[in-house]
Amino acid sequence: MKILVLNGSPKRDKSDTMHITRAFLDGLNEASGNEVHTVDVIDRHIEYCTGCFSCMRNGGVCIHADDMHAILEEILDCDLLIFSYPLYCYGMPAPLKALIDRTLPLSSMAMQKVGDRYEHVGQADFSHLRYIMICGCGFPNSQHNFEPAVAQFKNCFPNNHTVITVPESPMFNAPEADMVTKPRLELVKKAGNQYAENGAIDEKLLAEICSPMIPENDYAAIVNRGVK
Repeated sequence: MKILVLNGSPKRDKSDTMHITRAFLDGLNEASGNEVHTVDVIDRHIEYCTGCFSCMRNGGVCIHADDMHAILEEILDCDLLIFSYPLYCYGMPAPLKALIDRTLPLSSMAMQKVGDRYEHVGQADFSHLRYIMICGCGFPNSQHNFEPAVAQFKNCFPNNHTVITVPESPMFNAPEADMVTKPRLELVKKAGNQYAENGAIDEKLLAEICSPMIPENDYAAIVNRGVK
């Protein structure tokens, strides 16, 4: 399986969320051999979409000559697309949002009704793709936090998607928190194993992964103690 990881964190490999993503990939690779390529989006030259729609009228050719052409080719060539990013203002970081906006060349101006909503007719075949969102957050609460980002992701990729959201994720970069983070990463690795074997993650396991690692009040108190 070809896997493309789009790392949306400006912190690159030091990202809190990438700890989660690497554990998931470990589980995937333990169950089956995969070809994995990670793109640190912050390091790529991606211009903002101007909304001119030239790409949708001219066979997917964008007016910008930057790194997106190669990224789109990688997206279409992979089997599994993993979006790994921290929660920024209840959504994704700006560089990753710019990348998402620039996937417009994959669509045409024509619309079709699919279920109860309209979608653009594709200019490329990406029906084989599966999508995973892995998102970490510095807040302790699982609810009233990730919902906008999850809704956006599911609307962008309505089929074949899996969502993993983990609160208290800065603890993954804190060695003193190993007592709680290492067991959580083992659960994430188990989820990667399950996904490789079944294409899905058990709901009970997923709920455990997406829950706070320590009580919310305790986490908030620890963070507040470090505020100067």
